[in-house]
Amino acid sequence: MSSHDEDDHDLLFAPESVLVPTEHPLDPWVVLIVDDEPQVHEVTELVMADFEFAGRHLLFLHAYSAAEARQVLASRSDVALILLDVVMETEHAGLDLARDIREQMRNHRSRIVLRTGQPGQAPEEHVIKNYDINDYKEKTELTKRKLNTVFFAALRSYRDILIIEQSKMALRRSIEAIQRIYDSHNLKVFASAVLDQVAHLLGYEAQGLCANRIAAYAASHMEGRLHVLAATPEYAGLLDEQGLMQLPEKVKQALDRAEREQRSHFDPHHCVGYYRTSGGSVSLLYMEFSDPVDHEAQELLEIFCSNVAITYEALLLREEVQETQRATVYILGEAVERRSNEGGAHVRRIAELAALLGQAWGLEPMEVEHLRQAAPLHDVGKIGIPDHILNKPAKLDADEWSQMQQHARIGHELLAQSDRRILRMGAQIALEHHERWDGQGYPQGLFGETISLPARIVALADVLDSLMSDRVYKKRWDFETAIDYIESQAGLHFDPRLVTLLMNRLDAVRAIYERFPDTSISAEL
Repeated sequence: MSSHDEDDHDLLFAPESVLVPTEHPLDPWVVLIVDDEPQVHEVTELVMADFEFAGRHLLFLHAYSAAEARQVLASRSDVALILLDVVMETEHAGLDLARDIREQMRNHRSRIVLRTGQPGQAPEEHVIKNYDINDYKEKTELTKRKLNTVFFAALRSYRDILIIEQSKMALRRSIEAIQRIYDSHNLKVFASAVLDQVAHLLGYEAQGLCANRIAAYAASHMEGRLHVLAATPEYAGLLDEQGLMQLPEKVKQALDRAEREQRSHFDPHHCVGYYRTSGGSVSLLYMEFSDPVDHEAQELLEIFCSNVAITYEALLLREEVQETQRATVYILGEAVERRSNEGGAHVRRIAELAALLGQAWGLEPMEVEHLRQAAPLHDVGKIGIPDHILNKPAKLDADEWSQMQQHARIGHELLAQSDRRILRMGAQIALEHHERWDGQGYPQGLFGETISLPARIVALADVLDSLMSDRVYKKRWDFETAIDYIESQAGLHFDPRLVTLLMNRLDAVRAIYERFPDTSISAEL
């Protein structure tokens, strides 16, 4: 018996391997057979019925022409291997399809093995050189042993391509996560970004929570207690402080163990990442995974957890600095307002009205926050105006009015000395918030859009709040009368677009006055 016959005999009668059932069977490798001979389909599927690679068996799809194959490939993106006949409805149908797969369908994942019974129609050297295929075989040489070799080589290659693509996707997600964290303006947004990214980063479906225990000197208002920053829907109740009392026992034990032993713990389907920062704060990342987590993923989770802790502590410090800055601005603004016997809530209302209009205008969130912090500084120049002018209950004479107008330049000169963004915006607002849309304002007689947008916004907010507040020279107006006046000044005193934005948000304006009434000076100031 020839060696060729022995191979054929092996092809037909090779013993089947014993399949060991698994608890979580993996999806099979998808193989598409494209050939106009039904017998080729039948024999290939029969011979490879017991094939297994990386714990996964085979799922065969069938197409009997290039046209049918195009339909199959258009509907699926998981075809690992295409066994492609050259000669079908035309002499070069298979070659044309191979080119379309790569160039028209832009499918560079699927491995393509050309099979031909007429090698003269498509010489191997020409085909390998000019077509993006992965192997070229004559049908007569495809015994079971050689088919196994083809399948192993092709599926290994396909698997490696998927790994590379997943790695690239994980890198992209990492970059996106870094950007989201960079753009986060508070700890809750940061924590949500962390939890949203960690499972996707590793390619697993997961649920869990991210928590921190803050060192005493890191943030006094949160010291010592476990603080859940974010949670997937399954653990959403833990975001409430009372919810911590109902921590599931398995989670509590996992977190307690990690803190007690001061190290991370892993088992196939869950992990607790532990990291202690140099500042003494502890970061805990509890995750449950749908599939077993391999060693490489565990290492990445540990690195991720340490970076969460470090970044969280840095953001906590940043937020403390920002809160201190905001409080300082409000204290300074209120001190100026008290000098002129004006309500202490004035600066807070100006800040919120300005932020409302800035957001309505379409400013970016960071710009809105800068506007909120800079707006209370609009009248800081009044510290240079004598008390008898600030508190005069009657109309100012010409000389007094001239002196009062100087507060715009005084405020600008004070604030412009700093190179900090918020203070520089405050300097521009201080200088321009008494300019008018029609050019009849002071101190420079600017008009229209030559007045900076922050100053135009604060000008409207300042006049509205002045009308609705008691002053030494007048009583407050009611809400409707003040709004009517603002509307009448569109295109004269105020930017008409800003007036329209205000009129469309009167409920939000009322809400600001309910939150910050003149009779209630904020205790935290």
